[in-house]
Amino acid sequence: QVQLVESGGGYVQAGGSLRLSCTASGKIFSINTMIWYRQAVGKERELVASIGSGGSSDYADSVKGRFTISRDNAKNTVNLYLQMNSLKPEDTAVYYCNAAATLFGRRYDYWGQGTQVTVSS
Repeated sequence: QVQLVESGGGYVQAGGSLRLSCTASGKIFSINTMIWYRQAVGKERELVASIGSGGSSDYADSVKGRFTISRDNAKNTVNLYLQMNSLKPEDTAVYYCNAAATLFGRRYDYWGQGTQVTVSS
């Protein structure tokens, strides 16, 4: 099992910045890709950014050049970050941390509880 705990959401004016954090604990050796998703009210959940175990990253077109995903490994945890700059009202959503893990040949997906980001115009 992997546990994910998120923090860092909040309220910010357009053009501002926020940094989201997600701490993974448990069977962290099984984690491959880590992903930030978001879901706005009335919309489907969408992928924001992903980062592989080797550090390769990818972004949704809507956030390229404004958001940066990163991760670091501590002794018993993996920390995932999302630096969000030049925020826009359309970035308002609940942001979720996801960890894709492989254990004994099976894939598992773990989710954080979500953190609200609100950007005012």
